[in-house]
Amino acid sequence: MATQKSKPSWADVKAQLRELDRAGLLTLLQDLYAASKDNQAFLHARLHLGDDVLKPYKATLDRWLWPDVFKNQHTSVATAKKAVADYKKASGTAAGLAELMVFYCERASGFSSDIGTDDETYLGALVRMFEQALTVVTTLPTAQQDPLWARLEVVRDRCQDIGYGVGDNIANLFAEHEGDD
Repeated sequence: MATQKSKPSWADVKAQLRELDRAGLLTLLQDLYAASKDNQAFLHARLHLGDDVLKPYKATLDRWLWPDVFKNQHTSVATAKKAVADYKKASGTAAGLAELMVFYCERASGFSSDIGTDDETYLGALVRMFEQALTVVTTLPTAQQDPLWARLEVVRDRCQDIGYGVGDNIANLFAEHEGDD
């Protein structure tokens, strides 16, 4: 009787996958696809399927960066950042990643400005995502950069009234990257 590891690794999975034929692999993928919306979003993004592969990722950002405070919902920086990381793993196209990062900044700055928050983790994550968005946007062709720069400029302006140094940090980052485009 063979002994089983208590915690299988990728190497164990890979060894078992080698035993499957094409039909077995397709059945496994179909089962994974049916198992969760996250798996579906991953496969749609990886295979560039559908009109808007960013939609499920944006829905996650929207929920966790701008919760319904009247329903006693809370923010979750970790869940929002995970959505960006999941998209990056699934597809990682620079244009899609830039769009998602700019959307993150729009939602977080909007919530902070309109509703208000003193959550330093939330505000710090906004500043870091803004910097990452600037970096990714500058890698895009000029025609793709221009509308994203305009949206980041709106974020910069909105952040001036947030406080906690967010406005100054965002303005400095924007000024530093402005010459990169």
